[in-house]
Amino acid sequence: MSGTDEKSPVLERREPPLGWILLNRPEVRNALDLRTWRQLAQSFASLEADPQIRVIIIRGVTAEAFVAGADISEFPRLRSNPEQAREYEKAPGRVVEALIRSAKPVIAMISGFCLGGGVQLALACDVKFAARKTRFGIPAARLGLAYPPQAVRMLVTTVGAAHARDILLSGRQFDADEALAMGLINRVFEPEVLEAETRNYALALARNAPLSIAAAKAAVAYACGLEGAADAAEVENMMWRSFDSQDYQEGVRAFLEKRAPNFVGK
Repeated sequence: MSGTDEKSPVLERREPPLGWILLNRPEVRNALDLRTWRQLAQSFASLEADPQIRVIIIRGVTAEAFVAGADISEFPRLRSNPEQAREYEKAPGRVVEALIRSAKPVIAMISGFCLGGGVQLALACDVKFAARKTRFGIPAARLGLAYPPQAVRMLVTTVGAAHARDILLSGRQFDADEALAMGLINRVFEPEVLEAETRNYALALARNAPLSIAAAKAAVAYACGLEGAADAAEVENMMWRSFDSQDYQEGVRAFLEKRAPNFVGK
């Protein structure tokens, strides 16, 4: 793997066809400050633009935390009034919208703690795998804050209104098994196999047709009414484009010839 400045709050690793984004603030359990949100947007855009990367995986640099929430230490300086808060929220909003709009599948590989802004980030990912001992929660009510409406919509579409109310109103923490039961995550693995299982799943996704994946992502986001999602016409155009693609022809040929297809995204 190759990477960026090891002191950066966000590291990029390229392992084609996989691209990795590593949250790199282990001293604060990857708490998200404004700099980290902005760097996340830049790193994601870089991997999104790389034609060799088919799948993007977001994880913590260590197994101790995915994201332990927002970096509250900077709130008095950067979120001390409503005007500052509105400006601050633009940064996570850009990241979430970029993940929703991305043509590439994004996997959250979660371990340790996934709290507050970490849940927001994970919700924007297409698939979420977690280690069994992971702790989840949204403690906004215990901090006198309101969770962003965009994140609440994603939460409700993911776990349903009843679970969303419980999570938001109580501010409690819960484990990965409960998160799986309510649909917040897709699978739970023992900590020692989480990375291997995530990698294997990502490699399987990377073998699928990129245009089909992009169309499926757009259609799901549209069906959920997510902010920033493609509109009905765009979703339909993506469907018709897949029927007029080289990959569609290759997929049919490969099926008839009983071999694995070689998709190129065209």
